[in-house]
Amino acid sequence: MRHGKKVNHLGRKAAHRKSMLANMACSLIEHKRINTTVAKAKALKQFVEPLITKSKAENNQSVEKGTHNRRIVFKSLRDKYAVTELFSSVAEKVADRPGGYTRIIKLGNRLGDNADMAMIELVDFNEIYNAGKPKKQKTTRRGRSKKVEETPVVEEGAKADAKAETKAEEKKADDSQE
Repeated sequence: MRHGKKVNHLGRKAAHRKSMLANMACSLIEHKRINTTVAKAKALKQFVEPLITKSKAENNQSVEKGTHNRRIVFKSLRDKYAVTELFSSVAEKVADRPGGYTRIIKLGNRLGDNADMAMIELVDFNEIYNAGKPKKQKTTRRGRSKKVEETPVVEEGAKADAKAETKAEEKKADDSQE
């Protein structure tokens, strides 16, 4: 039985799997989207999202934490150019996003072996998809008591005066047309 075994082995030994995921993560960071199989895309998503979280500025406020997080990410990626890109432009774009940095879009089957293909991309770098949507304000999950905006109360006498004025203007307009 395979209870509690969450890792998809992808038909590879551990060293090959780690190298493949590191290379795919570097390509994803560099190109912002890559095409691969669905199984590899799901494994890559689990691999790369914690690394993106470590790169965010809120997790690197002190020099010690920033250096520590860079070294942890470098241990996984093993490419200093990808780490630099991740900690500069990618971290800047995903700064206000609370997780869910990647999107998997299924593309259909591959011609040669009929494998399920998918495109995995960084969500904040797809300008076409994000262009029509306005930025949402940050919300919290806890409820807040909202302030009730008071509508100006108009007195009954003022309403009657306003109606009488509009009727008088309409009569003048009708008289001038005749």
